[in-house]
Amino acid sequence: MAHVVVVGAGISGAAAAWQLSQSLPEARVTVLEASDRVGGKLLVSDVAGIAVDAGAESFLLARPEARSLVREVGWSDRIEEQAVMGASLWLEQGLRRLPRGQVMGVPSDLAELAAADVLSLRGLLRIPLDHVLAPTDFGDDISVGEFVAARLGQEVVDKLVEPLLGGVYAGHASRLSFEASLPSLAAAARQRRSLLSAVQRVGRRHPGPAFGTVMGGIGLLPQRVLTQSGARLRTGCTATGISRGEGGWSVLTRDHRGRDEVETADAVIVAVPATPAARLLKSIAPFAAAELSAIDYASVAVITFVVDGDAVPEVNGTGFLVPPVTGRFIKAATFSSQKWDSVGMAAGARKVLRTSVGRYGETADLQLDDEELAERAWRDLREAIGVRGRPDAVRVSRWGGGLPQYEVGHVGRVRRVRRALAAFPTIGLAGAALDGVGIPACIASGQAAAEAVAANLRADGVQAEWGHG
Repeated sequence: MAHVVVVGAGISGAAAAWQLSQSLPEARVTVLEASDRVGGKLLVSDVAGIAVDAGAESFLLARPEARSLVREVGWSDRIEEQAVMGASLWLEQGLRRLPRGQVMGVPSDLAELAAADVLSLRGLLRIPLDHVLAPTDFGDDISVGEFVAARLGQEVVDKLVEPLLGGVYAGHASRLSFEASLPSLAAAARQRRSLLSAVQRVGRRHPGPAFGTVMGGIGLLPQRVLTQSGARLRTGCTATGISRGEGGWSVLTRDHRGRDEVETADAVIVAVPATPAARLLKSIAPFAAAELSAIDYASVAVITFVVDGDAVPEVNGTGFLVPPVTGRFIKAATFSSQKWDSVGMAAGARKVLRTSVGRYGETADLQLDDEELAERAWRDLREAIGVRGRPDAVRVSRWGGGLPQYEVGHVGRVRRVRRALAAFPTIGLAGAALDGVGIPACIASGQAAAEAVAANLRADGVQAEWGHG
């Protein structure tokens, strides 16, 4: 009976454990988690008696992985699509509807963009030049900001692209890789001279609601997946090293009491952030470890407010995004009780508002204590939508090093990591640091790593290599 150790009990590790239960049902699977809970960046906690996600709150419906996994683990009846559509931008002139037909802020419909009153007349007039400009060469890679500015002008980057990228990656358009951050759009842009026509092609694929969640909070999903997988779970257990062992691998662990143990395994899947993954792989795959250690991270904070319903004026849509050029404190706000029917029902006459703070390299705001963070976020909400009085309850959730930065060259870096690990077919790698930070991408990452490991364990050649028959 093969034994597979999965390091990390976030959604990537949970998805890997589930996939192993399907692809290699005869195997024993052990999941190691350094913290005292599962879920990684997914977490549900109570705010004034209301269960609200403290980390990521939704998944893209355009990708199938999350919805499929929720169904596979028996929660089909808990899938919830967003109840309202449309978000806004908080600009100097107030809230303005985010134009429809855009892809990560890159517009496709100039009439729609003009009607949204987001850009200046000069900014609008610059955009059609995209149709006549010579093709923009982005070689192996280019930053999102540089490419979009070359095609559509800097104002599109500042007011549209930056807030969208900030909401997903907590990064900056001038640093984030076009190939890694927007792979579908980058692929379409390579085939067309006009970026506008590339966006039109990509944007037509995904009609209807954009986001879904799980009733009760998406943060409940990793525990459900792990439970249904049948994997053995060890929380409070840090993997401190991986080395070749007799007939396989040895995973050195240390529990919260400082006791060292060894898990012997036929295969190991590493599903933790890039920095701890690099430490684990350094002794067996130093080149892969060096590449992983070069991936940087941004820290963010989520401040959730529960407010008396009468204190919140009527607002439209799911929330708003904030361009960095406006100099505001928060980078986004979500009207959670309006976006999700289940949260609205739990809140009753109250309202739930989520705000987020923090972008890559901007750490000063996150040095504030919880009280000051909440006060400044509340001040922005008061100015943006006119909330009155004081909140009934506040929760501050900090995510230090929460979001990997896909800087220019990221796709090549990941390719080199995988090339270096190809010599070890029973070592898998998964997680947000590789091919996407969203929940569906992380699930796909864990599933792919598990399937590859399972295929290699089933292969006679690999079994002979490790001495298993």
